Amino acid sequence: MISEHLEEKRQLLPDKPGIYLMKDENGRVIYVGKALSLKQRVRSYFQEASRLQPKVAAMMRHVVDFEIITTDTEVEALILEATMIKKLQPHYNIRLKDDKSYPYIRLSWEEEFPRLMIARRPDIPGSRYFGPYTRAQSVHETIRLLRHIFPIRNCTNQKFKNAVRPCLEYHIERCPAPCQGLIDKDSYRSMMKNVELFLDGKVDAVEKTLVQQLNDAAAHLEFEKAARFRDQVKAVREITAQQKVSAEAGRQLDAISWVVSADDAYVQVFMVREGRLIGRESFTLTGVDENNEHEIAKAFLMQYYDRARDIPPEILIEHLPPEVDGIDQWLREKRGGRVELKVPQRGEKQRLLAMVRQNAALARDEALRRLEIKERERDTALLEIQHSLGLPKLPVRMECYDISNTQGTESVASMVVFTNGKPDKSQYRRFRIQTVEGPNDFLSMKEVIRRRFHHQAEDAKLLGKSRFATTPELVIIDGGRGQLGYAYQAMQELGVEDIPVFGLAKQHEWLFEPQSAQPIILDRDSAALKLIMHLRDEAHRFAITYHRQLRTKRNLASVLDSIPGVGPARKKVLRQTYADLHAMRQATVEELAALPAMTRPVALAVYQYLHEERSTTEDSTS
Repeated sequence: MISEHLEEKRQLLPDKPGIYLMKDENGRVIYVGKALSLKQRVRSYFQEASRLQPKVAAMMRHVVDFEIITTDTEVEALILEATMIKKLQPHYNIRLKDDKSYPYIRLSWEEEFPRLMIARRPDIPGSRYFGPYTRAQSVHETIRLLRHIFPIRNCTNQKFKNAVRPCLEYHIERCPAPCQGLIDKDSYRSMMKNVELFLDGKVDAVEKTLVQQLNDAAAHLEFEKAARFRDQVKAVREITAQQKVSAEAGRQLDAISWVVSADDAYVQVFMVREGRLIGRESFTLTGVDENNEHEIAKAFLMQYYDRARDIPPEILIEHLPPEVDGIDQWLREKRGGRVELKVPQRGEKQRLLAMVRQNAALARDEALRRLEIKERERDTALLEIQHSLGLPKLPVRMECYDISNTQGTESVASMVVFTNGKPDKSQYRRFRIQTVEGPNDFLSMKEVIRRRFHHQAEDAKLLGKSRFATTPELVIIDGGRGQLGYAYQAMQELGVEDIPVFGLAKQHEWLFEPQSAQPIILDRDSAALKLIMHLRDEAHRFAITYHRQLRTKRNLASVLDSIPGVGPARKKVLRQTYADLHAMRQATVEELAALPAMTRPVALAVYQYLHEERSTTEDSTS
């Protein structure tokens, strides 16, 4: 039954476009939606569960509040919806898996002699980005291929600036040594223009340019130079000897299709440029409803093309998204030109799309096969751990603890949990060390273990509904006999010494028991040791991440103290709004000025200080 509070908010909904954010009892946003009329759309959720789709009915059982943000147009609402989904990752929205981790190829045009690099964020002004790619390996392979065809420098700016002689790359003809002035700036950048054309898929134009340069060099009797161009032409022709897509399919397009399995959609994107299939990318969408192909289309188009650096004039897709006109307009604005979404029914384009779908099915089958293999490997590893360590039960829940600090400052600990051999991130916990001064990992470990199992004793009264109530079948301490001894002392004091606990010493990856001097040495290639090492490495990563967050906050506060006009109130607002300096640098002056207690002059001072400080840091480390 709808609460009085929600009923009152529902009656006040405006008949305007915008987005709505559904929240659970903890205030977390669990769904973000867009509406042409907020009044009609949001009201439609508050009806009998039997009249709602199953997924919507399940979501509404958790909704205790909602917020709205109005916009002037439907397109603005569409863009805001995509931005909020990407930022908040709501549980009930369709999400592009591991979105933030997809790599790009960066062509650094802002440098006098550009390079090719891998980038995770397309945020350097002046650079040209290609991607995103789903596999870092494919990015490495592409860069290696291009460096095989073109002599592109790959040294850092610091090495470039300090070079006193040509390096080995020059002597094996993999770099023209611009650091020693053996190639002029215009010639080098002309070569990099061919690299850019190649990455754009305009291979015919690259070949034509190289042939022209070959003929010019030969005409001027520059035979060594002509030979280099000849080798580049040969390499380009070998690489592009692949079969071209039929002319009827189109010369500039993306073809998108997918197949659904359970709550995931396995998406394939085929990229055709200059009439040639130049690449394919695979993605996974999570949280999908297999009965709503149109929503899958919308979610993928908005999330993929929000980051894509190359939008073609034609996109083939098997199902048109809802509000297709708004998405069309958004794509046109991003591309700066015509973009058409099409559902081909016959001919070469339909056959191309069928091929994409076939590849999506193969990607799904391969993903499920790998998942099945991993499940078998985890089961084997758990049985091996139980046997090797002499555990009374299968270690369904394993916990690992690690300490992280910098010379005793910002000392923290992590608790990482694996359930059935897999990371259970909802169970991860982190601690700030409270009773230990200075860099004392032994006492810090004792404090953390004492606090963890003290919580368990207290939480047992909550009938297993709390975060520490579940008893682990195995506890791993990151460290040798010292850390293990202090952890075991804490467990004895709390009467939980019957829980199996072992220390993992990193030097030899040996396991130690509290009351035995002899190590347990597992086979380095065993599934058991690999899983325990994975658990330990995850605890180390989680602890280091938390420690860096605290250190970053301290550094952020220190930087803000140096900016004129930023007092305690403004500093508090900035720290609450932005997680770190990188996030703050991404903000525009207008965004900073819009914050509470901020003025435009102060926002401008913050912006200028942060960007000047970044330039100074990059100059000193490049």
